[in-house]
Amino acid sequence: MSDIVVAKRYARALFEVAKDKGIISQVEEELKSVASAIRDNADLQKFLNHPNIGDTVKTDLLKQIFEGKVSEPVWNTLLVLIDKRRQAILSALVGDYVKIANEALGQASAKIYSAFTLTEAQQAEIASHFSKVTGKTIRVETVVEPKLLGGIQVRIGDRLYDGSLAGKLDRLSKALV
Repeated sequence: MSDIVVAKRYARALFEVAKDKGIISQVEEELKSVASAIRDNADLQKFLNHPNIGDTVKTDLLKQIFEGKVSEPVWNTLLVLIDKRRQAILSALVGDYVKIANEALGQASAKIYSAFTLTEAQQAEIASHFSKVTGKTIRVETVVEPKLLGGIQVRIGDRLYDGSLAGKLDRLSKALV
């Protein structure tokens, strides 16, 4: 079975457990922080993915790092991933979990790219506008991208709404050619 399918199944199972316990958002945040901690530490990644290091040793290290800091469902998921030697799918599992949770909660994540830092009021206004467009509650993440020159780009799922100056100049260039 492909890692993509497995990650979706694990994410679905974890979501069902989180939903039963009423901790959907908490599990999402914990998963993101665990994946980030592993992704940001190259030595830890190598250690967890090394085929000659036993599961018990890996589990003991994860206990030192995460036990007591994450909920039981997240901890058990980590243990299953190590036991089944599928720790490499953690990032995909996080992405799938977020998609499942957003769909169930009527939410969508929006990544706003702008040439400058946006104020809280501007972020709220953009979230409100795209809430009306999508019919979902929008959770905003902002990224400063100076090459946009001005304006914003908003990515929600696989859709990109481009209102940036760089995008307009690019479209104008293509129209003139």
